[in-house]
This record gives sequence, C-alpha cells and structure tokens, in this order.
Amino acid sequence: MAEKEKTGNAFVETVKTIVYALLIAGVFRTLFFQPFWIPSGSMKETLLIGDFLFVNKMAYGYSYASCPSLMLPRFGIEIDAMDVCGVFDGDNTRLFGSEPERGDVVVFRHPVSGRDYIKRLIGLPGDTIQVKAGVLNINGTPVELRDDGTFEEEMTAQGPQRLRPRCENGPVGEGGTCIKSRQIETLPNGVSHAILNIGDQQSDRTGVYTVPEGHYFFMGDNRDNSADSRLAQQAGGVGFVPYENLIGRADRIMFSSAGRSMLFFWTWRGDRFFKAVK
Repeated sequence: MAEKEKTGNAFVETVKTIVYALLIAGVFRTLFFQPFWIPSGSMKETLLIGDFLFVNKMAYGYSYASCPSLMLPRFGIEIDAMDVCGVFDGDNTRLFGSEPERGDVVVFRHPVSGRDYIKRLIGLPGDTIQVKAGVLNINGTPVELRDDGTFEEEMTAQGPQRLRPRCENGPVGEGGTCIKSRQIETLPNGVSHAILNIGDQQSDRTGVYTVPEGHYFFMGDNRDNSADSRLAQQAGGVGFVPYENLIGRADRIMFSSAGRSMLFFWTWRGDRFFKAVK
C-alpha cells in the first residue's frame, strides 16, 4: 500500500512540476520576451528567412496583444491573444506604455487577421507618408538615400515554406545568383538602415497617407516584396496599426538557419548569431 502511495505521490509531483513550469514560461513570455521566427523575406537584408529572435515586450508596455498566441493550423490549434486577453481590447492604451521610435523594428498584431507581423516603423501619429518614384517622403520631405551596391543570394527554396526570392536581374535558374539593388535610407531622426529594390511597381508610387492619432505606419525593408501599411488591410496589407497592437521591439537575432528546419545544422548561419537588429 505504501508503495502505491509513493508512486501516486511521485506522479502528482511530476504533474505539478510540469504545470508550474508551463505557468512560469507563460508569464515570462507574456511579460518579458516572446520568441519569433522570420517566415518571409519582407525585411531582407535586415532580417532573413530563418532568423530567430526574442521580442522585447517591455519596450512599449503591455496591452491585450502582449498575451501570447498559439497558431498551429496543421493541428487545428488557433488560440489568439484576443481569445485570452480580449477583455483588455478597445481603448488603444497600454499599461506602463512608452512610445516607439521611428526606425524601430517592431512585431505587432495584424489589425484584422491577428497574425504576428514584423516591419520597420516609418510613420508616427500625425505624419504624412508618401512614396514617390521609389523614394520615401515623410511630412513632404524625401528621406536621405545613398546607393550601396547590391544584395545577393542564391536562388533556392528558403525556410519551412520553401519561398523563393524575387530578383532584380530577371528570372534566375535554380542555384543562380539573385540580385537586388541596395540603398542606405536615413530617417529624419538619424536612424539608417539598408533597403532593397527589385524594380518599378505600383508600391513605388503611392498617394499621401496621413497617420491617425494613436496609430503607426510600417514598411518592410525589402520594399518591393512587402505587404505593409502601403496596402489597406482589406487588400492584404496592414494599413494603420493601432498602438495597442504593438507586441514589442526586435533587438537582437539569437539564431539563424537557412534550411527547412533548425535541426539541419549544416544550414546554420553562424555569422548571424547574436547579431543586433538595426
């Protein structure tokens, strides 16, 4: 009898340990840092497909969007932050909130789909944003641009989704070199970063966007391959993003893998481990 009691107690203790560990992990992820894999090439070359980073949730304070989501459609699991913390949605405010800065690389919840996106913050509340002939204009003034050579990558399937890059040098065969023009863009507050261009397209010529109060305007660094605030939410873009939808700031890449799985060690990009996001 004593043997059965010991076995039962050991099982209960194991379950309690697992539950406590999950609770601690949940609290840590909700309050401090959230893991994020880069699934697409919209932020190249700043962020590559397969980069893994932790999002600093303390940077902007907390809202309903700070609650973690669990999206595993393959297994029929789609738990969004709204399902858990939706009671805090609706006032577009944050607890311990602080304002993001222009040029920050930010993870946020898509206002309609609820999916997590990562883009660069370009427009602040009250700003006017327009793209003219591929040049970003903020409040009527073109940003400083400097040509900086090219960005080159192999034409091959990338990441778990097996996405293939778009190239400025036309159709490129498997294993060939895909080239994009690179420029250094400097925002009004002095933040400089690389942007990539593929060719002339509609997103290089936009109307004037006036960012509403309490909202932000985001763009991808891979300018011709990014569904961002230049497109309305109903057209597949993200439109203006409310303050409460910000999740956190991307500060540093922790790990990077060019293959389908992080277990394929021969595809690891050691030169990107612990690299700062600028």
